[in-house]
Order: sequence, then structure tokens, then C-alpha cells
Amino acid sequence: MHTQSWSRFTRRIAIEAAPKAIYDAFIIPAQLEKWFLRQARFIQQDGQQRKPHLPVQIGDTYLWRWYGHPDEITEQGTILEMNGKDRLRFSFGKAGIVTIQIRHEQGKYILELTQEEIPFHEQPEHNLHLDCSNGWTFYMTNLKSILEGGIDLRNKDEQLKEVINA
Repeated sequence: MHTQSWSRFTRRIAIEAAPKAIYDAFIIPAQLEKWFLRQARFIQQDGQQRKPHLPVQIGDTYLWRWYGHPDEITEQGTILEMNGKDRLRFSFGKAGIVTIQIRHEQGKYILELTQEEIPFHEQPEHNLHLDCSNGWTFYMTNLKSILEGGIDLRNKDEQLKEVINA
């Protein structure tokens, strides 16, 4: 019998794109804004803002904002680990640690995302496991759409509320 762990989850998706394109979508701020974020701001360890077309580095901190949410809704974290080709690890605010891994299986490239160290809350409205799992599923699907066909599935209309693509 399998027991559900509320402290972690893994999501995987096959993407027909070069591993570098998949990796760059996570490590270049301007690329993050094409499929995931409204604003991806990274601060280098020296306090300077990283240029949007340059890859992030270990120790960079970030401030992220999404479409469909006011400026007050942000996520902050730190780049913890990266190898420059197929692995990235970062803190994800109070929601734990995210690891991105690009794998080659059966002739396909698989984007694998694991979020762990997720704090558990008794109240369903504070269930970070479900919220983050649903969010990553949508955004990973959007990344696949962007890299394979160019269609951005995000809702950018601030007037539309409570939609799954915001």
C-alpha cells in the first residue's frame, strides 16, 4: 500500500526540445517570463540586479511575480545548486526546495521537478502540497507548449479571476 507524503511531490513531462532550451527556460530571467512569470528579478551576491538575458548563478536571490496576482503576491528564494546543463535546485519561499532535473529516457527528454520539505498545514486552504503541485503541473505544461509550438497558455487579463491559467 502506497502512503501519500504531503512533504514532497514529483512531476514529470516529456518535452520535445533540446535539453539546453529546457534548462535555459529555468536559469535565464527573460526566459522565465516567457512561460512562468510576469516578473523574474534576480539579485547577485554583490547586490546588483542580474541582467535579464544572463543565466542566474548559485547564491543569487530572486523575487518573482505572476500574472493574475497583484504585485504584493511574490515568491522569494535563493539558487542553491546548478550544474549548467541539466540540474537546478532552489528554495521556493516557505514552500520548500525545488529540484529541476532534465533526463533522457526512451529517446525523449523528460523535465522532472521535485518539490520537498513542504510544510504541512491542517487547514485545507493552506495546503502548499496541493497548491504547488497544481501550479507546477500547469506551468510545466505551458513550458512544453512554448518550447514545442510557441503558444502561451497563461491568462494575462487581470479582469479574469479564479481561472486555472493565472
